[in-house]
Amino acid sequence: MRLLFDENLSRKLVSRLEDLYPGLRVVPNGCVRALEKRGCGSTDSDFFELSTTLGPPPKVIWLREWTHPTKDAEGVLRNEAIRIAEFARDPELGLLILEKD
Repeated sequence: MRLLFDENLSRKLVSRLEDLYPGLRVVPNGCVRALEKRGCGSTDSDFFELSTTLGPPPKVIWLREWTHPTKDAEGVLRNEAIRIAEFARDPELGLLILEKD
């Protein structure tokens, strides 16, 4: 699954995470643009509601209640790489919620 992140996450994540998520991009309206085989990452609760109402696609990775610095987002996305990969492979799953510990 190729990931798009909404603009509410830093573009710095692209270079910091390219080893784990090839093709990662941070774009305006990233989740709105995510279609079929793309997943989207956002801190916006609207995408949580969209995902729980409509289901996939797109697959949504929601960083819940996110007010942390970019380095923390990088850490969570690195620590959860296996879980994100499993989420990406399962066509039945439409929402993955991540939080900072």
